[in-house]
Amino acid sequence: MLGNLYGYGPVDGPLTEELPLAAAGPKGRVRAAGWEQARNLHEQGRIKAVEVRASDFFGPGVTDGGHLAGRVMPRLLRGKPVSTIGDPDAPHSWTYLPDVARAMVEVAGEERAWGRAWHVPTGPALSTREMADRLAAEAGTGPVAVRGLPPAVLGVASVFSPLIRALREIRYQFDRPFVVDSSAYETEFAVRATPIDEQIKATVDWWRERLDGAGGRG
Repeated sequence: MLGNLYGYGPVDGPLTEELPLAAAGPKGRVRAAGWEQARNLHEQGRIKAVEVRASDFFGPGVTDGGHLAGRVMPRLLRGKPVSTIGDPDAPHSWTYLPDVARAMVEVAGEERAWGRAWHVPTGPALSTREMADRLAAEAGTGPVAVRGLPPAVLGVASVFSPLIRALREIRYQFDRPFVVDSSAYETEFAVRATPIDEQIKATVDWWRERLDGAGGRG
């Protein structure tokens, strides 16, 4: 199973797999319940289950749902300001999509991985501003302005947008440090996070090709 980190809810300090799934909001509870059901069935011997959990997806092919995807990359590649929820300077873990795929393949073939959850190998946390600076530098369009959206603006937007309403539940992930600890996985298995410079280059190249093919529209 591919999961995310919503199930933990707000925590102090780095996120590890040992934390309880204590989320109070509906998005987090649904994620927690899905894994708890699968784990119970695994323990009963009815299925074989393992879950890999990733932070915000980032990288080639990520067009929706990622905070460095469709809302940001087209503007960034044109050198225009970008907006983000929360504090743009708060450290944040970004999980590279190809690393997610490699981790899923690896644990599926490792029986000793089954029956529990693992965090996908993820590089050092970088703020939204730092990531935008790196992406813009690679694209040759930087620096670009990165602005945090005021809570009042999000409140008004949520009246009209179900997506924005849903983001309010997980805003805590961007208001303060949100750092993933993937050391448990890295101690047991071979997959490692792709170096950040490779992540940045591949992401910019993919988005540039996509936008060029669309006539520059994003």
